[in-house]
Amino acid sequence: MAAPVTRFGQIVIGPPGAGKTTYVGAMAELLRGLGRKVSIINLDPANENVDYKPDVDIAELVHLQEVMDQLKLGPNGGLIYCMEFLKENFSWLIEKIDEQERSSYVLIDCPGQVELFTTNTAVRDIVQNLVKRDVRLAAVHLVDSHYCSDPGKFISVCLTSLTTMLQIELPHINLLSKIDLVEKYGKLQFNLDYYTEVLDLEYLLDCFPEDNFTKKYRALNEALTGLISDYSLVNFIPVTVKSKERMLAVSQQIDKANGYVFGTGEERNIRNMMGSAFGGVDFEWAKTGDLRSEYMDNEEKLGNDLDKVDIGPEFQV
Repeated sequence: MAAPVTRFGQIVIGPPGAGKTTYVGAMAELLRGLGRKVSIINLDPANENVDYKPDVDIAELVHLQEVMDQLKLGPNGGLIYCMEFLKENFSWLIEKIDEQERSSYVLIDCPGQVELFTTNTAVRDIVQNLVKRDVRLAAVHLVDSHYCSDPGKFISVCLTSLTTMLQIELPHINLLSKIDLVEKYGKLQFNLDYYTEVLDLEYLLDCFPEDNFTKKYRALNEALTGLISDYSLVNFIPVTVKSKERMLAVSQQIDKANGYVFGTGEERNIRNMMGSAFGGVDFEWAKTGDLRSEYMDNEEKLGNDLDKVDIGPEFQV
C-alpha cells in the first residue's frame, strides 16, 4: 500500500444557521485566489442547496430523506444514522479524497446537529481516521454572533464550543460568524472584545433579572460560567464573508493551527496582505476596531461596571 499523502484542511462545524456552507464557499474562493488547489467535501446529507460544487459529496453514499423514509426516523435521528453509516464505510470517503489532487487543501462541510460534536462519537471517529491517514485538520467552529446580545445564549454558546473542543480533539478555532449583524437583535452589554476574548463571564450574570422566577436559571448560568472559566480554553475570532480582510485573518490563524504554514512560502505573502489591510495586526484595537466602527454602535465601552454609568457631556473627552 502506498504511503498516504499529507494533506491540510479544515473541518467546518457548528449549529444550524451559523453560516457553515456560506463560509466554506467563501473560504474556497479566497484560498483559490491565493493560488491554492482546494477540494470541498460535503458531509452534510441534508445540504442540498449549496453555493459551491462539492468535489466529494456524501449524497453519493447515503441520502437523509431515504434514511428517514425507510427507517422511520426524524431529521436528528436520520443525521446520526448517516454519520454512523459513513463511519462504517470510511473506506469510501478516503478513496474519494485520494482521487483529489495531491496538493489540494480540503474543506469539509459538516451537518449542523450539535449532538454530532458533543455526545455522539461518529464524527470524532471519522476525524481520527482521517488524522491517521495524515490529513492534518483544524476544527473551525462557527456560532452566530447575534447570540452576544443575549447573556444566557452567549453562555450556552461558550459551553457548546468548549464541549466541542474536548470532544473533537483537534486544533480548534472558534468563529463568531455574521459579525456584520452582531447587533441585529439588540445592543451588546459590553465591548466586542469582551465577547471575543471571553473575559470574566461573571459580569454577564448582572444582566439577569433578580427575582424568584429566574433565580434557578441565574444559579445555573453562574455554575456554567465557573466551568467555562476554569477550563479557560474558549475565545472567538469575529468574521464575516463580506470582508476579505477578516477572512484572510481567519485563514492565517487556521493555517497556524493545522500546520500548513510550516514549510510553505505563502505565509510571507499573507502577512504582507494582512499588514496592508489592518495597518498593524499586532495591536489589540486592530482585532475588532474596524468591526466596531463599521457594524456597531460607536459608543465606546470598557467591558466593566463603568459601562453602566452615564457620563455627562461636560466630562467627555
